[in-house]
Amino acid sequence: MTTPERFFCADAARARDDAFVGTAPYGSVWVLIEYRRGWPANGFDGLALDPETKAFVFSAARASRARVLLVRRHGRRRPEGSGRWAVLRHDGSGALRQRWGSWHRDQDLAQIVTALDSPGEPGRPPVVLVCAHGMHDACCAVRGRPVGGVLSARWPDLVWECTHVGGDRFAANVVVVPDGVYYGNLDARSAVTVVEEHLADRIRADHLRGYTTLYPPQQAAVAAVLRRFGPAGRHDYAVTSTVRDQDGWLVRVSSRAPHARVLDVEVLARRTPARQLTCRGPANSSALVYDVTSIRDC
Repeated sequence: MTTPERFFCADAARARDDAFVGTAPYGSVWVLIEYRRGWPANGFDGLALDPETKAFVFSAARASRARVLLVRRHGRRRPEGSGRWAVLRHDGSGALRQRWGSWHRDQDLAQIVTALDSPGEPGRPPVVLVCAHGMHDACCAVRGRPVGGVLSARWPDLVWECTHVGGDRFAANVVVVPDGVYYGNLDARSAVTVVEEHLADRIRADHLRGYTTLYPPQQAAVAAVLRRFGPAGRHDYAVTSTVRDQDGWLVRVSSRAPHARVLDVEVLARRTPARQLTCRGPANSSALVYDVTSIRDC
C-alpha cells in the first residue's frame, strides 16, 4: 500500500502560479509579544497566560484594530529571562511610531494597553517579521525558517520570526512593520534582495503582496504602477480616489515630484475555482484575484 504524497499548499500555489497581489490584510497597528517557548496553532489566543491580563490585552488590541503576533529571534528558544513587547503604528499622517517594553510576569503585559493609547516614538528602524508558524501551517516552517535564518544573519537587530500573518500558500512571507508592507513567495536569496531594497526605500513589485494601509483593489493598482514604472519609495505613490462600478474599480494613483504623474488604474476582481489553499484546510475554497486591465495618464 502506497503512502499518499504529503500536500504542501505553497508548492501547489506556485505550481498553479497563484496571484498574490492584493492579499495584504488591512491594518495599521501591530502588537508584538516575544514568546520563546512553542507557539500554539492559534498564537496569542492559545497561550496559557493569566486570564485577566490576557483578556485585558486582547480587548484593547481589538478596540485599536491591532494585530497581535508572537515573535522570537531565529534559533533562540531559551525560556529564561525577560521577553520584549512592542506596539507599532502606521498613523494617518504616514508617520511610523513604535513603543517597546519588557515583560517577565504575565501581568507585565498590561503595559501594552497603555502603549496602545500612546503615539509612540518616531525614527526607529523598521521591524522585519518572517512568518515561521509551523504549528499553524507546515509551509510557514518549511519555507519561513530558512528565510528567517538568512535574514537574521544579515540584520540580527531587525528580524524576528512571528506567528501567522495570513496567506500560508505564499510562504515564505515577510512583513515589514510599522511600514505595513507584505511580501510573499520568498526564498533565502530573494528575501535578502527584497529586504535590502526595502530598507533603501525602493519597493519592487516582484514579491509585493500589498500595503496594509490600502484595500485589495488599491494594493493591486499600486503594485501594477510599480511594475510598469519601476521601484519607488513606500510613500512615493498615493491613492487619491477609488470609484466602484459594476465591473470593478477605477483607482487614481498620484506620484510625488520630481516625476509627478496622475494615473487611472482599472481593476477587476474574479474568483478562482475552489482549491485547497492551506496545508491543513478542511475544505476547498476559492480566492479573489485582482486583475489590472489598464493604466493610463489622467
